[in-house]
Amino acid sequence: MTRTTARIEDPALLTGRGRFLDDLDPFAGTLTAAIVRSPHPHARIRGVDLSRARRHPGVAAVVGPEEVAAELKPFPLAVKTPMPYYPTAVDKARFVGEPVAIVVAADRYAAEDAAELVHIDYEPLPPVVEIDDALAPDAPLLHDTAESNVATDRTFTFGDVDEVFARADRVVVGEYDFPRYSSTPMECYSVVAEWQDEADGPAIEAWANFHGPFSMVAVLAGAFGLPASRIRLRIPADNGGSFGIKAGIYPYVALLALASKHAGRPVRWTEDRVEHLLGSSAGSDRRMRFEAAVSADGRVRGLRADLIDNVGGYLRPPEPSTLYRCFGNITGAYRIDAVSIRSRAVVTNKTPTGLNRGFGGQQLYFGLERLMDEVALRCDLDPGELRRRNFVRGTDFPYATPTGGIYDSGDYHAALDLLLKNADYQALRQDQARARERGEYLGIGLATIVDPSATNIGYVGLATPAEQRAKGRGKSGSTEHVRISVDPNGLVSVLLGTVPQGQGHATVAQQVVADALGLPREQVRPVVEMDTATTPWTISSGSYSSRFAPLLTSALVEASERLAETIRIAGATLLGADAAAVELAEGSVRLRDEPARSVPFRHAAGVVHWDPGSLPPGVPARLYEEAAFTPPESKAPSRTDQINSSLCYGFVAELAVVRIDVETREVRLEQVFTVHDAGTILDPVLLEGQVHGALAHALGGALYEEMRYSEAGQPTATFMDYLCPTSAETTYALDSDHLETPSPLTKLGAKGCGEGSCMSLPVAIANAVADALRPEGVEITSLPLHGNVVHQLLERSALTTERKN
Repeated sequence: MTRTTARIEDPALLTGRGRFLDDLDPFAGTLTAAIVRSPHPHARIRGVDLSRARRHPGVAAVVGPEEVAAELKPFPLAVKTPMPYYPTAVDKARFVGEPVAIVVAADRYAAEDAAELVHIDYEPLPPVVEIDDALAPDAPLLHDTAESNVATDRTFTFGDVDEVFARADRVVVGEYDFPRYSSTPMECYSVVAEWQDEADGPAIEAWANFHGPFSMVAVLAGAFGLPASRIRLRIPADNGGSFGIKAGIYPYVALLALASKHAGRPVRWTEDRVEHLLGSSAGSDRRMRFEAAVSADGRVRGLRADLIDNVGGYLRPPEPSTLYRCFGNITGAYRIDAVSIRSRAVVTNKTPTGLNRGFGGQQLYFGLERLMDEVALRCDLDPGELRRRNFVRGTDFPYATPTGGIYDSGDYHAALDLLLKNADYQALRQDQARARERGEYLGIGLATIVDPSATNIGYVGLATPAEQRAKGRGKSGSTEHVRISVDPNGLVSVLLGTVPQGQGHATVAQQVVADALGLPREQVRPVVEMDTATTPWTISSGSYSSRFAPLLTSALVEASERLAETIRIAGATLLGADAAAVELAEGSVRLRDEPARSVPFRHAAGVVHWDPGSLPPGVPARLYEEAAFTPPESKAPSRTDQINSSLCYGFVAELAVVRIDVETREVRLEQVFTVHDAGTILDPVLLEGQVHGALAHALGGALYEEMRYSEAGQPTATFMDYLCPTSAETTYALDSDHLETPSPLTKLGAKGCGEGSCMSLPVAIANAVADALRPEGVEITSLPLHGNVVHQLLERSALTTERKN
């Protein structure tokens, strides 16, 4: 159904009529909060004095560690690690920026002034900053209730890995580090919460700019000891970006609700940029070691992976999911039959981590695709040829990976061929040869990745050994719900339970339903509403992990088909015809073989509403349908720890061309060629928008962004230190193309596309930089790759060469 349509979301956004949370005042008499944060990365809390702050004019309440510990339970964790997590520090502060107290006042000014009067008596402790620090035998314990700083440690083996490595003609090893970075959405966190004391017990109603509130209900209910039915979460119609980062908002929802309980009034808090950089969330920094068992012809027969994620001060749910979200596609686009994986997460005195656009894929593919380039180098093969030899073949689909993923469709060879053709790859290599003769640094980097979409939340169960997973209490699912109704005038309303962040959900939904019902677009009215009290949902519902195109559109088709059947029967009744002989088209119900005989769609809808007695027996007077698309392929982990961690698996082939200034060492991305296979393209303009956005995020992680911490645990906290790409940095020439291999598992054949280039471009750039600097003997094992890093690598390589000589 490839079609280009105007986005119906744009007029309101372009004319300042967007409905973001700061534009709304959902409760009367709302107070404002300021949060007191720890200046120390690691410190014991010896005492708290809130008295001066409570006496400050305009202050309604001050809540500190004592109240939090007394009135809340620790948040439920994904694993049974004894590392309790509350919305504030209660015994220790474990990262700079961790909330310690909250002040509620008549306005932000009074709240901020009073916050400065809160006195916390800290006993500074030695900071644990990096992975090696956390794993050291004498490392200070972040959580006194745990035996070590290792929050989870699991090992998996699929196939006869040892035998495959013993038979290998060569073993290629790579050790890599991936940095911690965020997505820096334009709109920071925002929460408005009200504690309600009602006759039948307490209740909480809260608004927050999260993209998946349904998963938070159980977490908040557990913390407050309330039934889930007593917690209502609502999301504004517009969200100024999340990209996964706002999944970490729930501790603030809990804290604001508790503050409201103490203040006796609703409480609002909007995060500023410094708070966001200090204390919100980020993707985890990862250390990884990959080993490939390679045959003489360049085939990778076996893979060993040792992955260690730094998750910060707490194992904040859904962590350790960064390790497992891509479990089913951990072998990428390659036919690798034997795999062993060790997955660890360690706690340190950094901000807790969580989802970031491409969640888990950036880290995985940085290691895997750097390794494939090293295999190509060791086998004296072109990087493209090495990948082609190892690709899953078109005849292999559906292809089962050793770890349980079921790749639904694809043609990886065709996509790579298209990429190399578009880039004129041989000409690029000739240009590179001439540039090297002139003493210039010009590099070409490839990355070919499998892009998972429609995540199956069952992957979170992998963090728990199979024997410890409670029978009958497994987690799985990729369910999305919709609700569609038709009024007496034939106007169709579509309720979507996914708030977009710029993707154009309403535009696509309008078109899908209009096509299914044979209506003009303007006769379909999408309504975006995420409200846990009124929106149909399950825990997995929400706007994350590229779910809209494969899942929600499938639910739209299911609901539309049911409505269409009722409308056909009603129209056939008016026409005196058999329902099997009519069709919906051009806003009417008409005879398929005699299109001139027709009745307007609205008249058929009117029959159901006004004259249901005229309908054939057994036909319900119902123009209201709710559909829950639940693919059976999304199951809980098996007893052998295999899981199909996503429903659909797209593909991205990317080529980056970089030039490095010989004098300044500045790395400039000159060209990007990209080919995406996202199944059926629903709207090419919207898809291109997603590709452009993902590339911009990826560019930041590859060349600019990094949340650096000093040895003392002090982080970057402003855009003076944390470099984000702007339009000035996104001036590379882009050639974007597409291949369509429809998914057989979704109603329209669509897969997701919003995250792919976030996963592929960082390593494509790294491969290009490695290619450019190969004559200098430089190895690329980490990101970001700005000029200062390149300078250090070149100086180190020159020094090593000098010592050898």
